[in-house]
Amino acid sequence: MSKLNETVPHRSFEALRRVDFRAGFRTMGMLPVLVILCGLIQAATIYVDGEGRFITAQNISIVAQQAAINTVLGAGMTLVILTGGIDLSVGSVLAASAVSAVLVSQVYGALGVVAALVIGLGLGLLNGALISSMRLPSFIVTLGSMTAIRGIARLLGSDTTVSNPELPFAFLGNGSVTVVPGLLSVPWLALIAGSVILACWFVLRRTIFGVRIYAVGGNAEAARLAGINVGAILLLVYGISGLLAGLGGVMSAAQLYSANGLQLGQSYELDAIAAVILGGTSFVGGIGTIWGTLIGALIIAVLSNGLILLGVSDIWQLIVKGLVIIGAVALDRYRLRGNPRT
Repeated sequence: MSKLNETVPHRSFEALRRVDFRAGFRTMGMLPVLVILCGLIQAATIYVDGEGRFITAQNISIVAQQAAINTVLGAGMTLVILTGGIDLSVGSVLAASAVSAVLVSQVYGALGVVAALVIGLGLGLLNGALISSMRLPSFIVTLGSMTAIRGIARLLGSDTTVSNPELPFAFLGNGSVTVVPGLLSVPWLALIAGSVILACWFVLRRTIFGVRIYAVGGNAEAARLAGINVGAILLLVYGISGLLAGLGGVMSAAQLYSANGLQLGQSYELDAIAAVILGGTSFVGGIGTIWGTLIGALIIAVLSNGLILLGVSDIWQLIVKGLVIIGAVALDRYRLRGNPRT
């Protein structure tokens, strides 16, 4: 043992400890950031008003609802970014789907949900077809469709707010499922978001389709040479992103009993992208997890909720959110240091 200590320099042990620390940090992902953020906001609310208003059953339920739609959009965005692409149209697709859901519900009731999902899927497949068949850059295609679909959403609603006070699926946006009577209930929005995360995890980790998504993001040309139909993968990925944006439209309409093609969904694509990147998914493609996206969406929701509880103005909320996102991504770069694709 003494000979081993003599032959191995002390700094080698230090290097090994650093490697072990980084490996553990990589495994935990951004979860420590979420936990620390929750602790800081709880402490701040105690300091400001003497009450810890953040970590309460009611407020946690509110945070879950606030994170739900971004989680659903972020799940679709994760699949897209894993292939090395981007989808800037999800906010506009959400708006068009929500308007369609409300309009159809006025005549056909719950079929409004189906209409929103079909429209979302169709618009997503259109994006995918343009990107895969014509090999156009995803940024340009989805930037163009973001503007065009926003116009379609306004046309569908005659550029006004459409509403249905008797929306048959409103319980999805405002109801909850009782787990423990009088103690614990889970909002339907959170259940939907959790189901989407589980479904995406299964697809990415337990199916051939998921393996091929990572392969396309890792090296599209190598994937093509290996016999993978890259065009079909891209078509399906953008179709799923559109479908989940349509689901987000249903969730939004269910919350508000209404939809507006002009304002609804504005900047939602930026929040979804932020959640994905905060969660550790690389813009390069081929690296990332759906659980990371969930944590990223929760970080954004917790930060927004905490700033509101502390009475921070809208202007400073934007500044603080931007700085926290930059800091968290810098921390994530450290977490992934040494990976050849980052």
